[in-house]
Amino acid sequence: MSHPTILCIEDEEAACQQVRGALGKEGFELRFAASGAEGVEEARRLRPDLILLDLVLPEVGGLEVCRRIRGEMNVPIIMLTVKGEEVDRVVGLEIGADDYIAKPYSPRELVARVRAMLRRSALIKEAAERQKTLSFPGLEIDLPTRTVKADGESVHLTPKEFDLLYHLASQPRHVFSREQILEQVWGYQTRGGDLRTVDTHIKRLRKKLQEGRGDHPWSMATVWGVGYKFDVAP
Repeated sequence: MSHPTILCIEDEEAACQQVRGALGKEGFELRFAASGAEGVEEARRLRPDLILLDLVLPEVGGLEVCRRIRGEMNVPIIMLTVKGEEVDRVVGLEIGADDYIAKPYSPRELVARVRAMLRRSALIKEAAERQKTLSFPGLEIDLPTRTVKADGESVHLTPKEFDLLYHLASQPRHVFSREQILEQVWGYQTRGGDLRTVDTHIKRLRKKLQEGRGDHPWSMATVWGVGYKFDVAP
């Protein structure tokens, strides 16, 4: 079996060397692009298993690179951000990035995060191959095509919003703590303020699925003091 291919879109040579040192010895196939435009072209050509994307790039910025790549493929994207770039990080997650790592980061953290994301991606592909579709009154979640319809209308979700919805809806009424959601959907254990990411994604899902629509026997319910569940009326 071939090793996973990782495309690193990064213009700083020192940062590229750090990626080589951390991931190269783990057996990953590494490719590099030094600008945003080159990164988009390499992503199209390589169809990598995962992309590491620096936010500050020449020619085309990281956020625009993320937007273009996400519009063409579902490859996992981990943003490389400078500590304190919270606004850009939030925007990046909104337009389709799956995770972020704040610089400076340790080689061990980079390897762990990459492995977790690749495992999550493999599980999603495996489930898609089983042609799993979840149907509820007024809601259809199709995993093979990663599409969602509410009241017959297509609902645009980011990749992580889709993963979160599918995870909860595939186990109706099961209560998940925010820590469990972070580990099972994002693929890593709690770090600092990451629990807020779960709350934010739940809030966006509610708005996209329910705002302006009629009543349904299902909901993204909060279980106070515990976490969340996809609730379905009996």
